Amino acid sequence: MAKKNTDETQQLINAIIEGMAEKKAHDITVLDLRNIKSAPSDYYIVCHGESNKQTEAIAQSVEEIVKKTIGEKPWHLEGMSNAEWVLLDYINVVAHVFQKDKRTFYAIEDLWADADIKIIN
Repeated sequence: MAKKNTDETQQLINAIIEGMAEKKAHDITVLDLRNIKSAPSDYYIVCHGESNKQTEAIAQSVEEIVKKTIGEKPWHLEGMSNAEWVLLDYINVVAHVFQKDKRTFYAIEDLWADADIKIIN
């Protein structure tokens, strides 16, 4: 899977956010990592749910809406079995769907504090 151009990347970001919002994800946050040399991806999109069921539903919604909207499947999907932290890797954009306590524990936003951070309402 090749890196996407700016328009394709923005479409992917929008589809991921839509999938998260569809299942009432909390505190959706976009981290723009493009100016961080050691970053493994261009963007992280982070949110959390209140339970295993909601976290799983959010991740499934992201996967479905991205597939329907732009025809992409995640290159790698991890964490659905326990749904405490689900990662959907689309190469240059990675979606992280946490349960609230796991999000607080791993503190991705703090780890990548040099990123340009945008909170989605």
